[in-house]
Amino acid sequence: MSALPVALDAMGGDHAPEETVAGALLAAREGVPVVLVGDPDRLRAELRREGGELPVVPAREVIGMHDAATDVRRKRDASINVAVRLVKEGRARAAVSVGHSGATMAAALFLLGRIRGIERPAILAELPADTPAGKVHLIDAGANADVRPPHLVAFARMGAAYAERVSRVRSPRVGLLSIGEEPTKGNQLVLAARPLLEKSGLRFVGNVEGRDLMEGKADVVVTDGFTGNVVLKLAEGEARTIFRWIKAALARDLRAKLGALLVKDALKALAARMDPAEYGAMPLLGVRGAVFIGHGASDRRAVKNAILRASRLADSGLLEALGA
Repeated sequence: MSALPVALDAMGGDHAPEETVAGALLAAREGVPVVLVGDPDRLRAELRREGGELPVVPAREVIGMHDAATDVRRKRDASINVAVRLVKEGRARAAVSVGHSGATMAAALFLLGRIRGIERPAILAELPADTPAGKVHLIDAGANADVRPPHLVAFARMGAAYAERVSRVRSPRVGLLSIGEEPTKGNQLVLAARPLLEKSGLRFVGNVEGRDLMEGKADVVVTDGFTGNVVLKLAEGEARTIFRWIKAALARDLRAKLGALLVKDALKALAARMDPAEYGAMPLLGVRGAVFIGHGASDRRAVKNAILRASRLADSGLLEALGA
């Protein structure tokens, strides 16, 4: 593991800096060096409250959730800009933010630039699935609402490289998200992208329907960012709703409560597997550095896991394989 730290935008997110600092300390205790970026007075006060120590790099501005993503050009001393700049300058091996996702993408593009041959960086999301790795890699999960067929091929290549290098999936299977398995099913984007994927040299397994996404038919599923983000949010919302229904059913009467005691440990394990906080954050693939984007509502566990994932990606050789 590199001695370089992961740079955390400690001012980003709904619960910053309390949860971001606490999550950084949890990651540091698991052996990943972290540097906090943000208001030094607030961050050091939070470190004292948590009883921990971490290096702090000052950043006097913040991109708030109501700011425009392009404000990264105007607020050059914003915490996300400073965190990404540390990666560019070789002072950090990855940057993580659970703040403004659009600003994080903008900062990564402006400061790091695209990998040669990649026109559109894409966000990769991991969802629990019945695959050998226990997950499916969905790309794009929100960076590009409108794309052309060649972009999907580039997304597929990046997703397959991530699955192989980071998730340790041998010869990952790539599927194209569509409304049917038949080659004739899909919109114009899907119909045009399929023959390109068939000729790509990837292990392309054809179209994958939404209902099959988590059934293990593919290790990587490629789509445009609009569709991918809808799928991601639907999966997260459905998981929360199902567990709320289960809890209500198990509290219905005495017999149900007794049954709940018997399956308590199994339900905890299942809930953990489906909890977005277990994945922490999503990588933005296609820029010349490791950048992770987390949910604004992330708690300390999600922040910790985001930092751990960023560290694993930076040490995996993925960026070098992609030509960064």
